[in-house]
Amino acid sequence: MIDIIKVSNNSELREFVMFPFKLYKGSKYWVPPIIEQEINSFNKDLNPNLKNADVDLYMASKNNEIVGRIAVIINWYEVNEQKTSKIRFGWFDFIDDFDVSKVLLDKVVESGNKNKLKYMEGPMGFSNLDKVGVLTSGFEIIGTMITAYNHSYYVNHYEKYGLTSEKNFHEKTFMFKEIDTAYYEKMSRIVKTRNKLSEVNFTSTNEVMKRTNDMFDLFNRSYAKLSSFVKINQEQKEFMKEKYIKFINPEYIKFVENENKEIVAFAIIMPSFAKALQRMNGKLFPFGFLNLLWAKKFNKDVTLYLIGIDPNYQKLGVTAIIFNSFIQTLKGKGIQICRRTPELTDNISIDKIWKNFNPKLIKTRSTYKLNLN
Repeated sequence: MIDIIKVSNNSELREFVMFPFKLYKGSKYWVPPIIEQEINSFNKDLNPNLKNADVDLYMASKNNEIVGRIAVIINWYEVNEQKTSKIRFGWFDFIDDFDVSKVLLDKVVESGNKNKLKYMEGPMGFSNLDKVGVLTSGFEIIGTMITAYNHSYYVNHYEKYGLTSEKNFHEKTFMFKEIDTAYYEKMSRIVKTRNKLSEVNFTSTNEVMKRTNDMFDLFNRSYAKLSSFVKINQEQKEFMKEKYIKFINPEYIKFVENENKEIVAFAIIMPSFAKALQRMNGKLFPFGFLNLLWAKKFNKDVTLYLIGIDPNYQKLGVTAIIFNSFIQTLKGKGIQICRRTPELTDNISIDKIWKNFNPKLIKTRSTYKLNLN
């Protein structure tokens, strides 16, 4: 018999967070989250994403052992302002037992019908900057700090329940040594001169923080036309600064501004923290943070975290400025592999940016949807 536990106290929340540590114990490809940071993600006082959302957490128990978990999420901004009648689900992990995954998905259906929503979709988080999609290929490639990993049997459970693929994402890599550096140096000069643009480089995190709000405003404008996009509000900007921006070497953040000193493009890359996080196994202290500091300074692989271009500048070749700036920063650091975060396969404009980099597809993932009664 399978019992459902609704998380209602701190002890159960820790159990919820710790379940994948058991499920993926010994995996060479799963990247553990930082435990306390993951717990704080469900604290309304600390995570502004929860201010406009209802979240219920459930665990499945079999023979007095936790065998699955799921988060049931209603983003009320999405429902009321964007008129998207959707209930989200995420943090969905389970053993290879359909009875377990079914009772967890049943809770999403139950909540969706109770709130008169039209469909359910997941896995995804509270916002566009959370982990998204169930992995559908690339199971034998290590994940990243900002992507989810899962066993290959997950998709079979989704489809057996009646869910169908909704949004598809791909992850690609390219080798730094294959970049035509002379081409981007030349194009950068041409684009800057023609459009009266200049690049902005940073040497300290404090300098970055002063302009981060403007950067997120540009992010909102860049992706506003995507049907699934939910804009980032001020509280979420502050949360993202603390959760991610402080981890990043300021040299790895690049802006392009116009003659009025307005940001028209930005890009952020991160050193790969995957192996450091695996060594830490979720714990920052007493010595886990040293692994992060080492990775921040010496890692030879980087991940493209975010890129945004003002819609009025998207056809002017602005990316040449960004790429050349990164090339100049990275060429003396021994960087070998550049990895892109999951991108929608139908986001053609973003995919075209990378066409000259000889990218290699390494992973695919999808969200899954089910219409409700």
